[in-house]
Amino acid sequence: MAGHSKWANIQHRKGRQDKLRSKLFSKLSKEITVAAKMGDPDPDKNPRLRLAVKEAKGVSMPKDNIDRAIKKATGGDAEDYEEIRYEGYGPNGVAVIVEAMTDNRNRTASTVRSTFTKNGGNLGETGSVGFMFDRKGEVVYPAEAGDADTVMMAAIEAGAEDVDSSDDGHVITCADTDLNEVSSALEAELGESESTKLVWRPTTTTEMDLEGMQKLMKLIDALEDDDDIQRVTANFEASDEVMEQLD
Repeated sequence: MAGHSKWANIQHRKGRQDKLRSKLFSKLSKEITVAAKMGDPDPDKNPRLRLAVKEAKGVSMPKDNIDRAIKKATGGDAEDYEEIRYEGYGPNGVAVIVEAMTDNRNRTASTVRSTFTKNGGNLGETGSVGFMFDRKGEVVYPAEAGDADTVMMAAIEAGAEDVDSSDDGHVITCADTDLNEVSSALEAELGESESTKLVWRPTTTTEMDLEGMQKLMKLIDALEDDDDIQRVTANFEASDEVMEQLD
């Protein structure tokens, strides 16, 4: 769990969000298009689309981009994307889950496999590391949304499972199938969230030293650079000292 929350700090500290912003927008656009194509193009009637739009707004994606991605799905010119999950091991045996959305399964599988190999890891079979993670819904609020008790009460009322409050903000966890209902109830109580999405939460973690973390970051950076990859999750654990040296 700690590894997971620190991951957000790495993204922030390394200033990777700005570098990845245009790439991130294209990945979110793809998710919005697929969600709109699979269900209703109205976010109010399509929970998956609603969450995709919410996540896009959370990273300040322009409304025009969001509307364009929805229109692409309804216009019939959207590519047929397939959702695939890859599982493997990174440096020091860290478990890694890679979520992809692709129009060419062979190309993506080949790229993911070679990226793991080049960066000291190896791609496993589906299910090889998935048992080390739980699929959860995650809603993030800034610290100013309320004190820990206020947020805890709102989360309990909304049907959430857990709250982790710190100086950085509040991370609320719920069952994956409850995310739409829980996030709507929280919004009514606490206002707009910073982020609402489905995540993989590690149930066991692997302790990493500085060298191991540097190698892991190299692997994750390389995976995230690929347009077919939507999200990468790893079950690392690292001390604050190690994290600070990653800058």
